[in-house]
Amino acid sequence: MPNQPEQHSIQAWSLINRKYLGKGVRVKRFRKPTRCQIRNRVLLAVLMANDIKLSQLAEDLSISSRSVSAWVYEGRIPGSTNLDKTCQLLGYPRHILFNEEVVRNSPVICQPESSRFMKRTVTRSPVSNRILTGLCMVHDLSVTDVSHWIGVHPGTFRKWLHQGTLPSAAFQEQAEQFFRIPKTILFADVILKDRRNN
Repeated sequence: MPNQPEQHSIQAWSLINRKYLGKGVRVKRFRKPTRCQIRNRVLLAVLMANDIKLSQLAEDLSISSRSVSAWVYEGRIPGSTNLDKTCQLLGYPRHILFNEEVVRNSPVICQPESSRFMKRTVTRSPVSNRILTGLCMVHDLSVTDVSHWIGVHPGTFRKWLHQGTLPSAAFQEQAEQFFRIPKTILFADVILKDRRNN
């Protein structure tokens, strides 16, 4: 039979175990993304330009929100079934939405708040180049800022966004260098529209 101090020690440890360990390890089911984790900027740009939440996309595809979050924040590529369904739903081919080279070489940027600049741009008139508009939303850049850094007039840049105008090869390359995304993806809306019309 244990002596008095040992018995007290056992009871103390029993209380500690019940108080702290008995509750189990609490693991959140869905991780809240930290501010610096966006890997697939193009997918997020398309979703933001179309005002589609990650949870809504997950519901439309009948998959978990965690899976869609992993595509955007961790740069994961979905399985072939979900890949085809996502591409069909959003209207872009795989090499645009889930371009592995772009995802791999993408700078890890901050999770944006609602873009104060581009929200006005989207609501004022219809947008033809949703990828370029969405990227401005992802980076929370104004039309004036981007046009200044690329070296075009803000009115010209707005034509790229709203009218789907394809800029000259020199300006396409400047936009490619600025966003670090191939021009074939930046101006995919215009290119795909031209192909459909021909």
